[in-house]
Parts: sequence; structure tokens; C-alpha cells
Amino acid sequence: MSETADPYGAQAHARAMAWTRVEAMPTLPATASDAPGPVVWEETIAPGGYAARRIARGTRLRLVDLHGDACASLLLFNAEMPTERLNVADTVKVQWNGYLGAGKILLSDMGRAMMSILSDTAGTHDTFCGASNEAANARKYGEGKNYGPHPNARDRFMLGAAKFGLGRKDVHPCINLFKGVKIAADGATLPEIGPFAPGREVVLRAEMELIAVLANCPHVLDPRPEWAVTALRATAWKDAVTAPDDALRLSTPETTRAFLNTEDYYAR
Repeated sequence: MSETADPYGAQAHARAMAWTRVEAMPTLPATASDAPGPVVWEETIAPGGYAARRIARGTRLRLVDLHGDACASLLLFNAEMPTERLNVADTVKVQWNGYLGAGKILLSDMGRAMMSILSDTAGTHDTFCGASNEAANARKYGEGKNYGPHPNARDRFMLGAAKFGLGRKDVHPCINLFKGVKIAADGATLPEIGPFAPGREVVLRAEMELIAVLANCPHVLDPRPEWAVTALRATAWKDAVTAPDDALRLSTPETTRAFLNTEDYYAR
């Protein structure tokens, strides 16, 4: 018989696992020796994993591609009114640029600045292709169900969104960080999949009270026949909200307007 076949054996086994650390799990209490402020979230997201957190306005969120093959698909919601969420089309259109990087912002469907990108050592991101799904994974890998060997980003998003009372209809188009897509002059879609050097990172600042949902699954245009992705680390720490003279805020008229829209929302 298994040692967990009776309640006493199961209890002893469970307690023997206490304080065991594996790479992919939250750090509780949240700590990070290299974070410049009080840490509120530290978690390593496994290949095929997901995470969902409420993030306070002003919080910095650092995402690190630990081993060079992570794909951080990201959804954002206004935590106070989740019907307001990231709008990838407006993020591209309002900034006259389809390529994310330091100095860019992520806009909501209400024209508000939700997050800004403070620094970026990756340079390969995607605002065009959205999340993988079960059907796409099944065509490529032979199977794509949520709890199978080839999970997809859309189903992982649904698990994360459900933790905040949100459902399938709330899973909107995402951005993909660390996996890039460029559009050629003739309109061809050119994926930049890697794998890349380990340790690339993106630091974002929350400009609103947010719900952030992350999925770490292979990019939908990954050309490799095998399902391949590596761990992603998320670290968040407290900091101040954007100051009126912030250089990023004043970088373009469109960016300034988006920040003013956000400030107007909180002037209640």
C-alpha cells in the first residue's frame, strides 16, 4: 500500500514536504534581494504555467526570461472596474508604433495609461498575434488541452481570470513579451522566437489599480515542432505613482493625454 493510503500516512507525507522549494512557485513572504523597494510579489511561473495578481497603482513589475525561452503573454484589467481592460489595438494606434519597448505605454479601451514600460533588455515583443489556443496547439502538437502536456495561453488566461470572478468573455487580446513579431514591407509576418540569451528583462510601472494575468506558453507562431518554453520570473515592488514631470509621461502628446485620462479617473 502507498504510504498515503490512510489519513495518517497522507498527513505525514504532506508535512514532510513542508518548506520544500522548487523553481516554479510563489515566494512567501515575498522577498527579492535585488528589488529597490518593498516586495509585494515574487513568483517563478513554470513552463505552461500562469499567474494572476492585483497590483497597486505605482507598483513596478519586473519580468525576467530566466532561461531565454519564456513567452510572457499579458492581460490587464482595471481592478476597480474590470470591464475596462488592455486594448492592444489602441496601444499600437495611439502611439503610431506596433513595437513595444522602453518608453511605451499600454492603453485601456478607455484611453487611459494602464502600464508604462520603464526598461527593456529584450526588444522582442508582439502586439499582433495574441494568445495560443487549444485548436492551434492541437494542430501543431497533436493535443492542446488545459491539463494536457501542451497547454495553451488562452486556457491559462481563463484560469487566472477566474480567480477574480472573470470568465471566458473577459479574455481579451493580449501582448506577448520576450517573443517578437515584425511586419515586413510586403506585409509578411516575421516571428522572432529564439531561444535567446537568458536573463533578459522588462520592467513595467502600474499606472492604475490593476489585475494582471500572465500565461507562459509557447508563442502561437513558434515554428518548432516540439512544445518548448522555459520559466518566467515575476517580481513586483512598491513605488510612487508617476510624477507630473515624469519624462515618459511628457514624451509625446498622445502619451501625455493618456496619463491625463488616468489622473482624471482617480480625481474622485
